[in-house]
Parts: sequence; structure tokens; C-alpha cells
Amino acid sequence: MVKVREDYVLNPDGKADIDRWITHIQSSVPLDDPAQLYRACELSQAIDQQAVREDRLWTEGGSSFLTGLEMAQILADLHMDQASLVAAVLYRSVREERVELAVIARDFGEEIAKLIDGVQQMAAISAVHHPLKGSVLGQTQGQLDNVRRMLVTMIDDVRVALIKLAERTCAIRAVKDASPEKRMRVAREVFDIYAPLAHRLGIGHIKWELEDLSFRYLHETAYKKIAKLLDEKRLDRDAYIQRVLDRLRHELERAGIKADLAGRAKHIYSIWRKMRRKGIDFSQVYDIRAVRLLVPEVRDCYAALGIVHSLWRHIPHEFDDYIANPKENGYQSLHTAVIGPEGKIMEVQIRTQRMHEEAELGVCAHWRYKGTDTKSTSIGYEAKINWLRQVLEWQEELGDMSDLVDHLKSDVASDRVYVFTPEGHVVDLPQGATPVDFAYRVHTEVGHACRGAKVNGRIVPLTYPLKTGDQVFVLRSNNPAPSRDWLNPSLGYIQTSRARAKVTHWFKMQDRDRNVADGRAILEDEFRRLSISDVNLEDLAHKVNYKSAEDMFAAIGAGDLKPTQVANSAQQMSEPRDKQLALQLTGPRLQGYATDSDIQVRGVGKLKTAVARCCKPLPGDAIGGYITVGRGVTVHRMDCINFLQLQQAEPHRIIEVSWGGRPEAVYPVEIEIEAYDRSGLLRDITTIVGNQRINVVALNTLSHPDDNTATMTLTVEINSLEQLARLLAQIRQLPNIAEVRRKRSH
Repeated sequence: MVKVREDYVLNPDGKADIDRWITHIQSSVPLDDPAQLYRACELSQAIDQQAVREDRLWTEGGSSFLTGLEMAQILADLHMDQASLVAAVLYRSVREERVELAVIARDFGEEIAKLIDGVQQMAAISAVHHPLKGSVLGQTQGQLDNVRRMLVTMIDDVRVALIKLAERTCAIRAVKDASPEKRMRVAREVFDIYAPLAHRLGIGHIKWELEDLSFRYLHETAYKKIAKLLDEKRLDRDAYIQRVLDRLRHELERAGIKADLAGRAKHIYSIWRKMRRKGIDFSQVYDIRAVRLLVPEVRDCYAALGIVHSLWRHIPHEFDDYIANPKENGYQSLHTAVIGPEGKIMEVQIRTQRMHEEAELGVCAHWRYKGTDTKSTSIGYEAKINWLRQVLEWQEELGDMSDLVDHLKSDVASDRVYVFTPEGHVVDLPQGATPVDFAYRVHTEVGHACRGAKVNGRIVPLTYPLKTGDQVFVLRSNNPAPSRDWLNPSLGYIQTSRARAKVTHWFKMQDRDRNVADGRAILEDEFRRLSISDVNLEDLAHKVNYKSAEDMFAAIGAGDLKPTQVANSAQQMSEPRDKQLALQLTGPRLQGYATDSDIQVRGVGKLKTAVARCCKPLPGDAIGGYITVGRGVTVHRMDCINFLQLQQAEPHRIIEVSWGGRPEAVYPVEIEIEAYDRSGLLRDITTIVGNQRINVVALNTLSHPDDNTATMTLTVEINSLEQLARLLAQIRQLPNIAEVRRKRSH
């Protein structure tokens, strides 16, 4: 345990000696600009002294200045960089709102301000974390696991995680004089969240300290009992270990093996956990007496193991080779238990110096060592953990840490977001999920009744993409009924198949006549906006695999059939030869693709394809392929329940497919807009066009002062009918828009 305050920070008069402290820090961390760290210490100390003069109460840990130095010392022991140390010194002052983050950015740089802001975001979990071990809302993961995953998702810079671990280490050290309630609260949080995080990152000595101090407050009686047993045997154990070390050192020297030898005390929580797990008492814990050998090379590990086993008898089933089979957090070592001198059992650990650094410092060991450059392509939780463990390893190749973080952010974007319910429970959702998706994740009836949402206390649109850490409150109606607009993918209300299925099912349960009427109105509106006419509805129904136009209308009204799918087919029927207007997705054969009908299979040469009968995908649908046995590739809609099950059961047989055509091909389309004139109307329209990355070729605006209306004509470059439908739908949602449609050609 670090004792920065007593050992070398405070002078006999009680004042801090910053110069002496920085000199000590430089023995562990080479500082690029010691003056910057000195200025940070001076600022934190001045803020602290001002708080004392104003008689303001400190938070946990007392002095924010001394706590900052203690945090920085922990990070220095992990060999972190100067920016991390400066951020640690200033963090408590910012968190306690004694100095603005903007001031830190101005005086110390954006990098340090971003580190502090990242640690503050992680601290938000403490405000709403509820220590529930079970799952809620039907989730497969327990709440603690979800909170840990949420925590890791928030981390875009490995240094943020390490600063937070240092801060929580200081917090758990400082609560010994706090109230029992506060000790229990901090201990529970540290034990549930931060000790496992330190373990996953492989930072052994921080993990052990967090576990032991948390255990001390959560299970005080058991802690004191084991501590007393260890203390009673300490002198005898130390003398015994010294005799073993002398014997081993002599034998290793005779064999020509250079080694550093030391005795190791097993930490208290680990002893208690082993006693509970194996149902044994204290005397049966073999690694109470433990010896560690550090040798230069891997081959020396196995040579030293042979010497140990030649000196003392090995206990069967008590040997583990974590060098050949490392633990999931990267830990490597040889472990063996032997019956040593005087018939006493002891554990021997053998590893290289580098393995020892990995075990003690985890990701931080990469500041000293450079290993293989292996990047995971997954974007899930395990990949993020791997990234955190590897990110410092790549620093030598990619330059300074700020460039490194920017380079990697896109590679580790999580495929899940973790948000809070009003009660503080964690709900995991796919990336891009909206408040409507959240409402249906909580409960079907909550989804049906959803009419609005508050995120972090502020009202947001129902299309708002949720972010990790958001707390979501659903505004509900007394008359539950979903909106048909939610099923329109162009409007972006729903992103999850679960929510879409719930809404679709609700409309299915409504009266067929109503569905037919609603479906007819929806399709007519879609045709009008896209300027589609002269289509035989019965032929169109057959083309989209329905027996009659009425069945097709009912499917649209119930949400089983998307109006954009029907519009695609109608466009092909009415203008099959005119690609400028039809915006068809079919096209010539491309290099590297094999085509069959309108479907392309990427990178596999000539391959037979067939449309799945269960979901009947149409051009414009998001699709995926399943490799069958002897029948080529079956093409499903991405939201097909059968395809989702196949993805889970046989992911190796899923293949990427797409509708035919050149993805870079675009077609000019004229759009007519009629609106009631207002300030900022044109800006709002062009913002929507810009957000979709659509190029505007021409723009004409005509105002009519007599009735305060305006007519606009935009010529835009569109690559698909689906893109056009999405653009028209979003423009239609703007205030004051009376009509928006594709202009008919003459």
C-alpha cells in the first residue's frame, strides 16, 4: 500500500514538499515537462487551501490535493505517462467543482481535460448503481455483469480506466474512518465493479488490494479471523521461507540458472475464497507458504521446475502450467505444490521477469515491453478488454497517446449500448437503439403506450439514438397504441427486431378492414410522394407474393409489408427501361462478384441463389445469405426470425449478399416541396440532405408573399429508391412542410 503522504510529501511542519515528490516520481516515470506537473500540484494545493479557508467540507478521502498525489503515485508505480499523472493530480478538484474543466483544457491542454472528463463519465455509474446480482427485465446477463460491460464500453482511452482504478483505490483506503454505511457502500462498489476490472486488465497488485480492503468491510469477522491466523504464524513462516530460499538459491546456482527469489504472502480474500470454494479449513490452504522464482527465459522456468521437484515431493493434481495455457486475462506462470522441509506444504511459482511484470501491471507492462501486434476484429465486450490490454503495446509504432486513441476509436466502437432505467437498472441494447426500442425492451405495454421520452432529464425525439450511460424515462399515454410511422424504416423510430415485431403484432391483432384501409392510404401516400402512377394493383400484389391487392393492403396496414418494398416493385413495373427514373438496384456484372438474378454474393465466384419462402425478400430489403447443403445460398431478410436463429446456431454458414448493381451509381432526381414559408426552412432541408450525404445538383426556391407559401425544387443524386423514400420522409417531418414528392417527368 502506497504511503505517499507520510513518507516524502509532508515536511515536519506539515507543508507539502512538491519538489521532493516530483523528484521521487521521476524515479519511476520520465517526465517530458516536470514544470507542467509542478503547476498542476500548485493549482490543486491552492484550491485545497482555499477550501480550508472557506471551511468547506471535503468529500471522501479528505484533502483533494493529497489524494491527487496519492493517485498519481499509484499511476507512477504502473509506469503511466505524464498526462495521466497531471490528470490524476487535478481530477478531484474538477470532480468537486472547484475548478472548471474548460480551465484545465486552457491551462494544461485538451488531452488532460479529456482524461478527466472520461473518468467523470465512469463515476456516473456510482450515482445510479444498484448492487443487484440477478438479472432484471428478462435479460440473460446479471446486473453486475451489465454494469461492468457498461463501464468498459465507456472507455476510449486505457488511461481513463487506470486513473479511475487509482481513484477507487484511494477511496477504499480512505473510508476506514468513515461511517459504517459509507464503508459498506464504497466497499460493495469496489468489490463488484472495480476489482473485477483490475483482474480483467491483469493488474494483480491493485486487484488484491481492492479485494482485501473491500473484504475487510463486507465480511469483517472472517477478515479478522484469517488476519489473526496469518499474524500468529508470520515469524515462523518467514523463518521457514528463508531456509527454503537459501536451499533453492544454492541448487539453482549449481545448475547455472540465474534467478530472483522471494517469499509471497497470499492475500486474505484469496485465502477465504479458496476455503469456501473447496470446503477446507485454514491448515489445508497449501499456498499460505509460497515461493516465487523469477528467471530470464521460458526454458529456465521448466529447468527450475525440475530442480524443485527433485528437491521435494510434488503433490499430485496440484500443478498448473499457465505458460503453455495462459489464463483469460493473460496471466502466465508455472504453479506447483510440494511437501517441503519438515513435511510442510508450500506453493512454488516460477515465471520470467516479463511474465511477472504482466501479472503485476497488466496493460501497463506494455510501457516497458513490446510484444506481438495482434488486433481483434470483434467489437464486443471481450474485444474491448483485449484492446485495453493491447493498446499500450502499439504505442511505440503509432506515436504519442493522443494519436493512438484517435486511430483506434473507430476500431473498438461497441456493438451494444448500456442505458439506465429510472430505477437505476442497466438495460443493454444494440448500437443506434432509440427510446422506442428501450420502451419495448422494458415491457410490451410500455412500448405501446410510449408517446415521448426524457433522457438524462431532457425531452428528446423518439428517434434519438441512445448512448451508453443515458438514463431513460418513457412518457406514456393512457391509451396504449403504437404509431404506424414507427414501422417506416425511413423515419428511424425503431432499430431492433424485437420492437418491430411487437408493433407488427399489435397491428395484426386489429381489425382486417382497418388494416386494409390504412394500408391503402399508406401506399397511396408513398406512391404520391415518389410520383408512381399507372400501376395495376392486382399485378403488383402478385409481384410481391400476395394473392390480391386487398391482401397486400392488409399486410401493409399490419406492418408485415413495407411500403418501400412495394414501391420498389411498382417502379420496376412502370418504368423498367428507364434507370434514370426507376433507380433499380440491378446492374451489370462486377469484378469480384458472382450474380444470379438480382442478387450478388460477395467474393465467392459463381454460386446459385434462391429467395427464402419464409420472408420473401424484395429489392431494397436488407438481406443476408445462408449457405445450404447442395442448394447454394438461400437469401433471407435480415429481420427474418428464421435467419436470426440460423445466425445464432450456424454463424459459419452466414454470408454477405446484396442486391445487384453498382453501389457507386447515382441518378439525378427532382424533388418538389410545398411549404408555409418560415425563417430557417431552407437551412433545415439542406441539413437533412447533408446528413444523408446526398449531393444537391440544383436548387430553386420561389416564395409566394400573398399566401406566405414557398415552392422549392431540388435536384439530388440518389443511389436507390429506398434512399429517396428516406429523404422524402424526413423532409416531410419538418415543421411547415405541406407536401414533398418526387417530380413527375414529362
